[in-house]
Formats: sequence, C-alpha cells, structure tokens
Amino acid sequence: MHDMTPEVEQQLAKEMTTAYVGIDPTADSLHIGHLVSIMMLKHFQLCGHKPIALVGGATGMIGDPSGKSEERNLLDEETLRFNQEGIQKQLQKFLDFSEGIPNKAEIVNNYDWMKDFNFLSFLREVGKYLTINYMMTKDSVQKRMQAGSGISFTEFTYQLVQGYDFYWLSLNKNCKLQMGGADQWGNITTGTELIRRKGGTEAFAITCPLITKTDGSKFGKTDSGNIWLDPQKTSPYKFYQFWLNCSDADTEKYIKIFTLFSKQEINDLINQHQQFPEKRILQKAMAKDITVRVHSEREYETACRASEILFGKGTAETLQSLDEQTFLSVFEGVPQYEVSPLDLQSGIEITELLTIKTNIIPSKSEARRLFKEGCLLVNKQKMQEGISIDRASLLNEKYILVQKGKKNYFLLICKNQTPD
Repeated sequence: MHDMTPEVEQQLAKEMTTAYVGIDPTADSLHIGHLVSIMMLKHFQLCGHKPIALVGGATGMIGDPSGKSEERNLLDEETLRFNQEGIQKQLQKFLDFSEGIPNKAEIVNNYDWMKDFNFLSFLREVGKYLTINYMMTKDSVQKRMQAGSGISFTEFTYQLVQGYDFYWLSLNKNCKLQMGGADQWGNITTGTELIRRKGGTEAFAITCPLITKTDGSKFGKTDSGNIWLDPQKTSPYKFYQFWLNCSDADTEKYIKIFTLFSKQEINDLINQHQQFPEKRILQKAMAKDITVRVHSEREYETACRASEILFGKGTAETLQSLDEQTFLSVFEGVPQYEVSPLDLQSGIEITELLTIKTNIIPSKSEARRLFKEGCLLVNKQKMQEGISIDRASLLNEKYILVQKGKKNYFLLICKNQTPD
C-alpha cells in the first residue's frame, strides 16, 4: 500500500465490494509494469471482492499526463480498438470471469459511455462540480507546469474524464473503490470527490507504490525496452530471463507482489535461498510462477531448456527442439556470418567453412589446435577435422551454431532456402 482514503478497511470488512483498475490501451499488449495493479485485482478477487478492469478506449484518446514530461501522441479509434482486444485476452489469464460466481470479474470500456457524451453536457454534468483551483493542486499538473513545458487543455481535463469513469461505475456497477499506482492518486481522488459532490455517496481509493529496482532504475525495462506479456513482443525465454536475473534484494520484494505464494512459502524460499544463494532458488521459483501464468507450462519448460544451452548443459537435441523465435532470443547479439546455400548443398569441410568462408577461426593451424583440444562445436556436437557440413546441419532450416570454447558463440545464417 502507498495511500488509501479513510475507512477503506471498514468498507472491505463490511461487504463484498466492487473495485476497478483502469488501463489505457496505448499498445496492443500489457507489459509487466501493468502487472502490479492487475495483481491488486487478483488478490482483491481472491479475498471475495469483485474486480473490474477498465480498458480506456476514451481516455486512451486523450493521454494521461501522470508521470509524463510531455504530451504523447493521440491514437485513432481503430488502433485503440485493436489494442483493447489484445489486452482483454491477456487479462483473462489473471482474473476469474466464470459466470457462476458472485464476484465474477468484468471488463468494461469507457468509450461505451463517453462516445455519445457531447461537450456541453460534459461541462454541465462534470465540469461544474470541480474547480480549477482543485484541479491545479494535482501533482501531475504541478509537475508539468513547473517543468516549463505546460499542459494542454486536453490533458488537463483527463482527470475529469477519469473521475467521471469512477462516477459512472459507481452509479451503474455499484463500484465503490478505485485502485492504481501511486502516480494515479490525483486522478483517483478526483473521482472520489466527484462522486461525493455529484452523487452524495461514499467512494474509496487505494494506491500501491511504483515499483523500482534496488538501484533506483525503472522496473520492467531492459536495454531493448519494456518486458511485454505478448510473446511476439517479448519471447517467453526473454520474459523468463528477466525474472531469473533479478537481484536478490529485488526478488525478495517482487516475489511478494507478482506471485500467489503464501507468506510462509515466501519465507521458506527466502531462507533456502540465503543458505544456498548460488542456486538462485528464489529467482527460479518466482520466474517459474510468473512465466507459467503469463505464458504456459510448456513455454516455461522451453525457456528452461534454452537457458541451459548458454551454461553448457544443453544438448544437440535441446538445440533442435527450440523454435526459431526462442533460438534467436537465446543467441541475440552473437556475431553472425552468412553462408551460401550452394556450399551447403554439396557439403563443405568444417575447416574450410570456419577459416575461409567465414573467418570465425583465423587460420587452419588454429582450427587444428581447437579440434585437438575438443573445444570446437557445431550445434552442440564436437567437431573433428575433415567433417562435412551440409544442409542437414541447419537448425530451423536456416541456422548453424558454432561454439568456440565455453562462451564464444557464432551464428551462421543460410538466407536462401534453395540454391539459385
């Protein structure tokens, strides 16, 4: 918890309560930053309450200034609809939408009630209840004003639109609570204030801390960008590796937020990890739990097999079993060389391939030394001088993996499937 309005706990103890979290569909996939508030909804439902996920088709057209130093590009309706469909599919992996339960999860879209709301009606129904002075006190507005970049009227009114969402859900879905990240506190409390002034009823708010790494950097980002839930944007292997590579301090924090382990299970895992930190017990438990829930048991097992390849435990069979996306994720960034399909059609002697055709090894004498020491592998199989490499050696009908020593990898790519 970061902030909450008074008497939230009394409300939750009194009755099954409906709460919502809003997600603007600025992309066609959620990223792991969204998982924080989604897990809030998950725990909320597990405790017997009713969760609503609001996909912001209307607010996504405006752009939330919270946490932004400048105005973002506005998306068209077609793009937003496409993004909403992708997000809705992902939400179904976390929340229970079963018809037979009283606290069945729901997904709503604020475009459905905003699309016919004309400007004059909005001013009368919403604008007159909140003063400019009140709206100016919000951190999201203050920071933009102090930064000197200013804030457009469009973004300035975002809090009114989000506030009306809460009011509409309160009126039509008996929703009494809104949850979100700490940067949403201003927008959320605009909603509680609108409900109090316009509807004369109670409304509540809970926010959670924004998640950061121990070093203060932004959670959920790597050098290549966000960690997405969509396997086409972030492969299950990379997704698994993100969690596996978290520091001990971060993992002790994240495992409490992103998994459904009990407090006792987490304490036991932490104790085991402290006894044998080199085994990374905590990271492995967290990475498995999250990867299986977001992707599947099968994708988790594939990610594990792929991970073993880089640490010397993988076999030729393991390598052959990897799909192209996982294979390229594992060997992203290794030096690449193009080989001719004509050379592979009739077969090419391994020494010639590695010295003359690709220059992976600078000389034939160096190649002979590596053969003798048994530290030259092709597709995880040890090579000897005189062996011929042909199209049968291609992985996914396109790649050959060369390994020199324990850690030096090279990727040969046969770009044309058939000879010219």
